[in-house]
Amino acid sequence: MSHFHFETEVNDLLRLDAPMSKGPAPRWQRKSTDHRSSSATASTPLDRSSNSSRLNCSKTPSKTPSLKKTPGKAKTSEDRFIPNRSAMNFEMNYHKMVSADHENEENSSPSKAEFKKKMSQSLVGNDTNSRILAFKNKAPTPREGHLNDLRVLYSNNKTPATSTKKNARHIAPVPERILDAPDLIDDYYLNLLDWSCHNHLAVALGGFVYLWNAATGDIVQLCQTSTPDCYIGSLAWIKEGNYIALGDSNGVVQLWDVEAQKRLRSMAGHSSRIGCLSWNSYILSSGCRSGVIHHHDVRVADHHVATLSRHSQEVCGLKWSPDGKYLASGANDNLLLIWDASINTISNSNTPLHTFNQHQAAVKALDWCPFQRNVLASGGGTADRHIRFWNVGSGNCLNSIDTHSQVCSIVWSKEYKELVSSHGYAQNQLTVWKYPSMVKVTELTGHTCRVLHMAMSPDGQTVCSAAADETLRLWKCFATDPVKKKSKPNQILSSSLVHRGIR
Repeated sequence: MSHFHFETEVNDLLRLDAPMSKGPAPRWQRKSTDHRSSSATASTPLDRSSNSSRLNCSKTPSKTPSLKKTPGKAKTSEDRFIPNRSAMNFEMNYHKMVSADHENEENSSPSKAEFKKKMSQSLVGNDTNSRILAFKNKAPTPREGHLNDLRVLYSNNKTPATSTKKNARHIAPVPERILDAPDLIDDYYLNLLDWSCHNHLAVALGGFVYLWNAATGDIVQLCQTSTPDCYIGSLAWIKEGNYIALGDSNGVVQLWDVEAQKRLRSMAGHSSRIGCLSWNSYILSSGCRSGVIHHHDVRVADHHVATLSRHSQEVCGLKWSPDGKYLASGANDNLLLIWDASINTISNSNTPLHTFNQHQAAVKALDWCPFQRNVLASGGGTADRHIRFWNVGSGNCLNSIDTHSQVCSIVWSKEYKELVSSHGYAQNQLTVWKYPSMVKVTELTGHTCRVLHMAMSPDGQTVCSAAADETLRLWKCFATDPVKKKSKPNQILSSSLVHRGIR
């Protein structure tokens, strides 16, 4: 029989999930057994007599003799505190706590994601590939004409002296002088203002042309059209400043001697009004309403030397480059054409060097950069509102900026790397821009109608604007820096002495 008991015990040990029949009793069983035995012993008459004898010996027999605590409280005081094991899972509790904090944070500030999005856009824009780099030294400049899609924002530490010097130039927000211009035609496609190198400002008012001497303030009427129906549509000074060309509504180009106040010749050939003129030495180019451009050699009797007829609508912008190599023409067909002088004026070719069609409106505002070769600025009308910069050597668009208003005229500064543009609705303002960053330097307001024309003074400091409100306003936008003005004569003198061999 003994081996049967042994097998039974072995089976009991192997079955771990079964209750143990042998072995020491658990602690909770021992505690319950001790509690029942103690309670049974306390309930015997012997104990009661002993308790009563102890109470009889107390000093205060009148008090309640029963000092025994309630069984429930006694049990609670004797039991050991066992904590909840699930509350000690620190990893799970930390995860729940962090998740709850995130949920509370999102519920309390629903605009936090939008705030982060706006902050990132203000720093790097909408381009996700942009980077922010901080350099102690000046950032390297890219090569000319280089365009990088990966925009890089540099933060460069500048000395206080440099920043103070850059902000020292002040541009007066009000014009220096205002002149009346009655009967100034409100027509976007005409060019009715120009300033000569002898400081004479010419303006066409209907059928009259007036000259204002900026040095003395004298006003002279140069000419008047033969018939009341005829009006002057364009005018342009020759580079030397002693002759002026006028284009009228009958398609005739007139050449006038200003000192003698005498018309030298009339050059016909256009079928309709002439809205723009431009000089290149002795070659005078005229743009017509029919879209045709004529080249006139004013030295010879047979003045017509070439015809360009690639525009389909009225030519309203015409400008020769300073070196006389290129001619830029803009028209109401939204095209900007670049003509090579060596080809178009000699062989009478009708093929432009470049054709730019990025503008979405008439291209009237044209001007060549005086300090960067082959760079042209052009401005579009109401449907376009953009100023675009072109490298006519390579045919690339260097930059484009939305001005949010009609661009009527553009003039580059000779003193600074800046340009000024005139605009129409809604502010009718003049805007001075930094180049090439195209950051606004200032806006000059005062005209009540669109600013159709602009002209630069011969010293390069003052800009004259003519608007449809029949006023001319003179703005001193590019005042000469006194430090540079003093250093220029010294540089010229030293260079001349070196050239002569005197040191």
